[in-house]
Amino acid sequence: MVSILTLALSLMAPTEPTAEVPGVERIRQDAVTLRSLVESPVARAFLDAANDLPAISERTVYRDPESRDYYSPGQAEKLEAVLRDKLEEKKLDETFYYDTKYGTPLAYVRALEVLGKHGLSDVKSRRLLDFGYGTIGHLRMLASLGADAVGVDVDTLLPALYSRPEDTGEIHGGPGPTGRVTLVHGQFPADEEVNRKIGEGYDLFISKNTLKNGYLHPERPADPKRLLHLGVDDEAFVRALFRILKPGGQVMIYNLYPAQAPPDKPYIPWADGRCPFPRSLWESAGFTVVAFDVNDDDAARAMAHALGWDAGEGAMDLRKDLFALYTIVEKPR
Repeated sequence: MVSILTLALSLMAPTEPTAEVPGVERIRQDAVTLRSLVESPVARAFLDAANDLPAISERTVYRDPESRDYYSPGQAEKLEAVLRDKLEEKKLDETFYYDTKYGTPLAYVRALEVLGKHGLSDVKSRRLLDFGYGTIGHLRMLASLGADAVGVDVDTLLPALYSRPEDTGEIHGGPGPTGRVTLVHGQFPADEEVNRKIGEGYDLFISKNTLKNGYLHPERPADPKRLLHLGVDDEAFVRALFRILKPGGQVMIYNLYPAQAPPDKPYIPWADGRCPFPRSLWESAGFTVVAFDVNDDDAARAMAHALGWDAGEGAMDLRKDLFALYTIVEKPR
């Protein structure tokens, strides 16, 4: 049987790096290239929503070199002079606004394609929570399709970067219901104020490249600063997901990850992309396991090739250094 990656390589011309094309225009071009790789209506609509992303003017944020915390201009102005004077000013362009440290928002298309094949027809009027959202682009795209898209993250860069009124709130896309983007800063579900802001009644909880086994349960010694600290135990976290979902709501964990380092090299936490919570824990919390650590390597590599991750400076060897797993669980109706 011909693999998805082999088919993609045969149908596409060699992909040239697109770094020269900035921001929104690059995202739109890549969305067109990716469209031949997806079949579900929800994934196709997501790619089409790239046309609704606005151009963004340069943003300024400030960084404390000691604490490494970030501040928006408004936040920086409120600091005492002794603290404000040591801040480093950083100018961030449109590309950084949409990619931040994690790359194109279009990489969410694989998770949506998988969900589309497991019953998600569209996101109109659906409430979605992205755990560790990392960048706003995909949330805006989902909101332009009518979703109530909520992102939660602990990175202080994000509220500093997305601090203008037009970054969040109502998002108007094509025909259909108006969507919304809400960003919550803090630790879910350990922080009660964060829980209050997030609320309940979600159709989908999604985590891409955040809930990895290596981040929560490293198999070798690892730098604590490179791990994910939930603030609660695994059972409490899974129970919190069950609480915030509607009956019929789903959890999607989708992880892209590289090859693990050999035993004589430092452990790479993000290279263990398995679901960090065992099947038995999901089931004991009341979930139905729909798919558990399902291999998505071929399709992820085809997406990566279309995005040019295997071309230009820093090119990846996709077959040796890109892997993907996903898990889907559902709250019974």
